[in-house]
Amino acid sequence: MKSVENLVAEKLLKVKAIKVQPSNPFTWASGWKSPIYCDNRKTLSYPDVRTLIKIEIARIIRETYDDVDVVAGVATGAIAQGAMVADELGLPFVYVRSAPKDHGLENLIEGDLKPGQKVVVVEDLISTGGSSLKAVEALRKDGCEVVGMVAIFTYGFPLAEQKFKEAGVQLTTLSNYEAVLSHLVDTDYITESDRATLQEWRKDPANWKI
Repeated sequence: MKSVENLVAEKLLKVKAIKVQPSNPFTWASGWKSPIYCDNRKTLSYPDVRTLIKIEIARIIRETYDDVDVVAGVATGAIAQGAMVADELGLPFVYVRSAPKDHGLENLIEGDLKPGQKVVVVEDLISTGGSSLKAVEALRKDGCEVVGMVAIFTYGFPLAEQKFKEAGVQLTTLSNYEAVLSHLVDTDYITESDRATLQEWRKDPANWKI
């Protein structure tokens, strides 16, 4: 029986939520050159995949956290998935914007959130961890207790792991970079040489060159 991390890695690659091009790197918004690109929004178009993700995130929350009051999604990638997880758990849902609205109530957090509530954050992707932890900071400033974060996928950058440790946030992910690489090699999608390139990139993505 496949582990969850391997099953989710397989599904992400099957629906092309993750694409790998070692010889023709992508350019991230940060300007980084990368042999891999992950867009988990694609999973929403596939009922079986989005349901698998919803059920597994909900399972982790049930098994890991006691007395969760609210599920919070990080805008924009985790709004839909977070709402589905909240529905599965029968919990209220809010989402955290990357910046406050510039009109109306100028909300940073959308939904009904009360100080003192225990919040679990749902995220679609962990890269450097910066935007994810900004959402945590916003929730804490609103007087809530962030009990942890559950994400679909992480690149596993040491920088991100350090940031989460310093912020005191417990992070759990359905799948990860190593599981994706293993599946790519096992299915002969990439060679061992490509795998070495992908592993080298992850050590220092900001300065990696093909």
